[in-house]
Amino acid sequence: MTTTTPATAGPTELPSRAARLLGRPLALGDVTLANRMVMAPMTRRFSPGGVPGGDVAAYYARRAAGGVGLIITEGTYVARDAAEAYDNVPYFHGEEALAGWARVAERVHEAGGRIMPQLWHTGVARPDGAAPLGVPADTPSGTDLDGRPHGKEMTRADIDAVVGAFARAAADAERAGFDGVELHGAHGYLIDTFLWHGTNRRTDAYGGDHASRARFAAEIVSAVRAAVSPGFPVVFRLSQWKADHYDARLAETPQELERLLAPLAAAGVDAFHASTRRYWLPEFEDGDLNLAGWTKKLTGKPTITVGSVGLDQEFRGARNSADHAGVTGIEPLLDRLERDEFDAVAIGRALISDAEWPAKALTDRLHEAVPYHASQLGTLV
Repeated sequence: MTTTTPATAGPTELPSRAARLLGRPLALGDVTLANRMVMAPMTRRFSPGGVPGGDVAAYYARRAAGGVGLIITEGTYVARDAAEAYDNVPYFHGEEALAGWARVAERVHEAGGRIMPQLWHTGVARPDGAAPLGVPADTPSGTDLDGRPHGKEMTRADIDAVVGAFARAAADAERAGFDGVELHGAHGYLIDTFLWHGTNRRTDAYGGDHASRARFAAEIVSAVRAAVSPGFPVVFRLSQWKADHYDARLAETPQELERLLAPLAAAGVDAFHASTRRYWLPEFEDGDLNLAGWTKKLTGKPTITVGSVGLDQEFRGARNSADHAGVTGIEPLLDRLERDEFDAVAIGRALISDAEWPAKALTDRLHEAVPYHASQLGTLV
């Protein structure tokens, strides 16, 4: 009797640590992301007349093809004149703009990606004299981030109108084929200024303690939740810091943060996107958790972290000509992801410089990634 020895298989290449941690699927509502990498929202201002064109669609499609699991678009204006502050930022209302966004979503899906628009009202960032003329900035208390008089204190009618504008935009996003929406509640823009005691000095139901300051945001979340399908994901972006006010804080303790976030979670937020400039810094003295980690612990909701991922220099301000950063490793990030501090990782400037950053991260090729420099903001590639 002749015996044969089975052929020995060649060595099996084990997935990298990054692939094992970042390459896992993630469910948000009825949507499943292919991996844990998210493109952070970054204002690019390449939409003349507020309409995203073919170049915008190609830009996002390249990032989807490069392997990112979810794209959160640049901020897009909801249908409120006072929402606008900057030229060439896309609208998320009007037939032409929505048709352009539908083409963007289609291109991203063809490339195998998922995409959500970030819905935005700029609030105090709207300068005097911005188009449309004669429209003052919407603010909680008629002040800017420094406490100086600016814009107008919103009436209840103004509040209701803005809540409705966010809800209509979310419904339009679902009809246009998007995979969810993100509500911009960070960085000193309108929603955030209601949350922050430094700009919210109201004495009605929308000001005062933490829960009252969260009421405006919670009403927006609730209206958005009611305007879309039950499984359509709603993400809420928050931050402690504000534009040019990097030391500002919504909450000094985990208990204060919980009082702000609990109404939002109860209103229907599916995930929180916690914006920091350096993801590795602890948010409070009580432990090593960053802002996304504390948000997950306090709400039980999935969270996305962000803040100089893959770069050796922190964010220095939008369109700051001196803003540049070299490539760095992500082992500390993977350590936090492995202990479930947060659920996903948003990549910002590193994805502007290199559309293939996610694929390189999964295959331990970040040494090949393209470094970031602010000069790259001048083109949409």
